[in-house]
Amino acid sequence: MSDNAKKRTGVILAAGFGSRLAGVDDETRLKPLTNVNGTPLIYRTIESLEVAGCSKVVVVLGFGFEEIKKDILGSYEGGTPIVFVHNKQYDLSNGISVLAAEGYIENEFILTMADHILSDKMMKLARKHHPPKNGATLLVDYKVEDIFDMDDATKVYSEDGKITSIGKQISDYNCIDTGVFVCTPTLMEEIRKVYEKKGDASLSDGIQALANRGNMHTLDIGEAFWQDVDTPEMLEHAEKMLQEI
Repeated sequence: MSDNAKKRTGVILAAGFGSRLAGVDDETRLKPLTNVNGTPLIYRTIESLEVAGCSKVVVVLGFGFEEIKKDILGSYEGGTPIVFVHNKQYDLSNGISVLAAEGYIENEFILTMADHILSDKMMKLARKHHPPKNGATLLVDYKVEDIFDMDDATKVYSEDGKITSIGKQISDYNCIDTGVFVCTPTLMEEIRKVYEKKGDASLSDGIQALANRGNMHTLDIGEAFWQDVDTPEMLEHAEKMLQEI
């Protein structure tokens, strides 16, 4: 492992309500603790960041903070240090959760969501990758025809390895946002600029700001598997795909 990889921190955004998946799991009402083939989503994400070479993981929680934190402290058996951050403004956009982790980031970091299934093959790509200076890289999937729920997917148009446009509603796109980013702290700086101006900010605001400067790159995951888990249907599909794999 390179010295750079050793210094990397993993950041998991897990502060939302997860209302579309509520009640699916018999054991919990909290999305990050929802089981996928016997393993809660949040544990899968922590393991994925370990595969990506992260030496520390920051979990940003909001709704259900104490309960999720207690579960992880009591059940996590890995050796990676985990830091819990409480985003009390979890009713705002997800950029606020990114900013909540700012004090724990020193160098490059890998950012992802608590509700994504991420294959080892994909995370090994993230491990080897370096983002552009003062920028970030989004891992994207060009297998557009394989996307389970295209309406819910965040679409991306990438040209020459750089994002030109991104959004759920754009009509001109050639790949899909997988929710995994290899970043420099500049991403947080851009999100903070928006937050200080508007009182709220999304991750997309930071991405767009970097894209406008040509500093938001893309990395093709090739044949690697991933799946967002936002709805009962997505959960069922993810479990089926994992069994097949």
